[in-house]
Amino acid sequence: MCGIAGAYFWPDGGPLTDRLTKILAHRGPDGSGRYDHRAGEGEVHLGHRRLSIVDLTETGAQPMVKDGLALTYNGELYNSPELRKELEAAGVRFRGTSDTEVVLEAWRKWGTEGLHRLRGMFAFGVFDERTGALTLVRDQLGIKPLFLVRRGKGVAFASELKALAAELGGSLTVDDTALVASLLYYWVPDGRCAFSEAEKLPPGSWARFRPNGDVERGTFWSLRQVAEDGAAYEGEFDLNAVIEDSTRKHLMADVPVATFLSGGLDSSYLTALAAREQPGISAYTIGFRAEDAKFEAMPDDLMYAKKVAAKFGVDLHEIEIAPQVLDLLPRMTYHLDEPIGDPAAINSYLICTAAREAGVKVMLSGMGADELFAGYRKHLANKIAVQYQRVPGLVRRPVESLVDRLPVATSKRGFRSVRFAKRFLSFAELPEETAFRRSYTMYDQAELAGLLNPDLAGAVDDVITEHADTYHDNTLSDFVNRMCLADSRLFLPGLNLTYTDRSSMAASTEVRTPFVDIEVVKAAFRIPGDKKIVKRQGKMALKEAALSILPAEIVHRPKGLFSAPLRAWMSRDLAPLVREVTNEGELVKAGFLRREALQKLVDEDASGQQDRSKHLWHILTLEYWYRGAVAARTT
Repeated sequence: MCGIAGAYFWPDGGPLTDRLTKILAHRGPDGSGRYDHRAGEGEVHLGHRRLSIVDLTETGAQPMVKDGLALTYNGELYNSPELRKELEAAGVRFRGTSDTEVVLEAWRKWGTEGLHRLRGMFAFGVFDERTGALTLVRDQLGIKPLFLVRRGKGVAFASELKALAAELGGSLTVDDTALVASLLYYWVPDGRCAFSEAEKLPPGSWARFRPNGDVERGTFWSLRQVAEDGAAYEGEFDLNAVIEDSTRKHLMADVPVATFLSGGLDSSYLTALAAREQPGISAYTIGFRAEDAKFEAMPDDLMYAKKVAAKFGVDLHEIEIAPQVLDLLPRMTYHLDEPIGDPAAINSYLICTAAREAGVKVMLSGMGADELFAGYRKHLANKIAVQYQRVPGLVRRPVESLVDRLPVATSKRGFRSVRFAKRFLSFAELPEETAFRRSYTMYDQAELAGLLNPDLAGAVDDVITEHADTYHDNTLSDFVNRMCLADSRLFLPGLNLTYTDRSSMAASTEVRTPFVDIEVVKAAFRIPGDKKIVKRQGKMALKEAALSILPAEIVHRPKGLFSAPLRAWMSRDLAPLVREVTNEGELVKAGFLRREALQKLVDEDASGQQDRSKHLWHILTLEYWYRGAVAARTT
């Protein structure tokens, strides 16, 4: 895992590449390098920051140059042993044992036609000295990031947007529609970028830049196609064997590997499988200040994590999440690249920091299982909503009126069940796509428009339309798998994989996600929705697979949340900052947000009538991100 950057046909591309690479130093503190070469009438410069995981010697150093090809690569190739054997049988001679060299030789032999054969997480740039062409590539599921800015025949790229923004910020403009999208979702969808002139290379795609200015683009893997192929699958397979194989491959490393262990199904399942492969493996779990956990009525995840650790001989480390949030908020906003309002990023950062201090460079996460196997409450809630719509209005209306009057919190504690009920009723009677969007986004269309400058009404329409287009872009007849596909295309790459990558790399730590694996994804979409949600139980297919190794009390325990005690933070640590941003924030001064509408959110939250803690947390992250963007333009 590393940081990559580069410039092609760019004025002063070499110094720019050095500056970009320096900003990415946290992604790779173990080494750095730069490659320079003529490209027609211009030049190419490739930069690299190395986090040494596989082949710790100089034969794994980058940029890697070999027989006319130069590669700067960020990722891990989990089927590199198999591909290496195949390439050796074809006559390839390897200098070292790194997966980087396997990627380079696979590219030499197969080019873009072989990209679908790569099983792992990756983003890379490869330059061909013979043709002068630079090709950028991003993995199938968007696990690894790659940002680029184009100017004329030139392109500059980097693993993180903050590097490009810092160096090109004076010429980049904030994309208002992307910020509107971030308010709706509390993250920026992968198809948009916070700066108008920048873009994210889409998952499963490549872009080739030639010296004459021609640009070619291609797609080598389609999540939609995988889902549709899965719906037509009629064979049988062993889901546990698929996940076990993925976990085994994700343990490949020449440095210590540990796991996240929340005590929930996904992390417990992976930890148990990993412990069977590597006895005594370390695991890290989080706990909260007692007063915060009580206020939020949080479940005792630590109790379950301890049971799993004891059963499988895992060396468990507990990290208390009692951060100085006023200090961490601007730091996390900087590292997350774009405005992301999920406080789970703080948990991830603190866990990875503790692991790194203990000498651990690689961690396994259960990320992705909920999206693929219908494990979120919203999946079950949307199924229940279909049934709720059949209840006579004479019965529904009194219930809705009662729930509307109930408070979500007092000054001493929050009422989680009331929050869930209010959330459910906000979408229960809506059409399918609208209900699904409303079940996990921050506002309905009218609320979002009312929060913003009236001039942004068109941007609100665009964002809502983009969600609908993505949701309907398939031929699936299975309601549950339509939700899983939408989550895997929107929620997973836009939020969960993004914050996991940025927060872990901020701590110079690599996080691997065995569920977000092309073979696991194929298996997940071969499972019909009625096997994923059974009666009132979500993720049933995964639970049945996990029973082969986990005790039933872990498999069937109530779902926990990898989140943070936001209401407690808002009522104490962050209350002064909320007042400041509401009254004198840059977003209010710029006219992007309406002060009166923002004050209404604050008042509703303070009264306990509505839970607006997540809304306000994201507005704080958006405010800090916007301050940084404005500062970059003026330096």
